[in-house]
Amino acid sequence: MSFGAIGLFAVSVIDSSIIPLPLPGSTDLLLILLVAHRANPIVAAIAAIAGSILGGYFTWAAGAKGGEAALPRYMPKKLVGRVTSQVGKHGVLAVSIISLLPPPFPMTPFLLASGALGVSRRSFLTAFSSARAVRYSLIAWLASVYGRTLVRVFRHYLAGWSDVLLWVYLGLMAIAIAYGLWKYRQQKRATGRPNPALAAKQPA
Repeated sequence: MSFGAIGLFAVSVIDSSIIPLPLPGSTDLLLILLVAHRANPIVAAIAAIAGSILGGYFTWAAGAKGGEAALPRYMPKKLVGRVTSQVGKHGVLAVSIISLLPPPFPMTPFLLASGALGVSRRSFLTAFSSARAVRYSLIAWLASVYGRTLVRVFRHYLAGWSDVLLWVYLGLMAIAIAYGLWKYRQQKRATGRPNPALAAKQPA
């Protein structure tokens, strides 16, 4: 909250990336809170949209680089078949729809699959950017109209717990970021490690 649009931009980048956040819809919540506390709704919406596009592009690029074989590294195996089937059949339409839906619908697996299954960068960015622009513009508008009422309700029912919730959330976010970075380094090492089967076939 204290970082304003810059903080919202940073959270939205992470929210659309492969780094897990402890609270689904963190960008939506922060956008509502900022606008409810009289932040400029246009500036806040632009920050959320720009950060989400950047994070989503990183996720698409991770899928494009790793290919379909890398998908089980980033998502539960039980989701791989269903996600790849939807993206394979509907392509950018699947990306657009999932990018418009509110949490807890999982968006990251679809972004990864779109890169892994060959959705072009231009098509992906067009579909994803358009969907996120519609979503966060709508949320910013709703927050400007109803946000202060929501904040009053929040304060009424959670009075005295805000500091505890904040520190718990920040702790969980730090753990999530550390886990994401550790997993990325592990995968990088695994990618750079030679395959023993292939090495055995090399002539002496």
